Amino acid sequence: MSVIAPGSRVRMHYSLQLDSGFVADSSGNEPLDFVLGDGTLEPVLERHLLGLETGVQREFAIAPGTVFPFPEKGAVQEMERAAFPEGMPLEAGMIYEFNTPAGDAVPGRIVGIGEGTVTVDFNHPLAGRAFSFIVEILEVDDGGSIDTHGGGD
Repeated sequence: MSVIAPGSRVRMHYSLQLDSGFVADSSGNEPLDFVLGDGTLEPVLERHLLGLETGVQREFAIAPGTVFPFPEKGAVQEMERAAFPEGMPLEAGMIYEFNTPAGDAVPGRIVGIGEGTVTVDFNHPLAGRAFSFIVEILEVDDGGSIDTHGGGD
């Protein structure tokens, strides 16, 4: 049975889960297919996969600041309410997607609402937080390719 090594093609399910049980990110119903080392995953997370084989399920504790940086005060910005669609209900904790001048989508979490202003935190939602990296390895191929079209039920 193949084990995950640099350059292996891997198909897996994953989730990033906070201690509260909140799932910040996951592969959902569609497995993640990638080559270890291709930049799909952060290197810190990839290192946890080394040596795992098909069928393995693991949970790894990820310390604050090891994958996502600690929060930066400069990433919290006060914006005019007019920057948001008219009539859009705004609530603290809501995630809103902003577009950069280059057209990239950037999520921001609303952390405060004032008279005519909205305070938005553009730090990564997991910045400075501990979380669990939970994986289920579905397939490992150390040389060929993973069949993404067959598969059965």
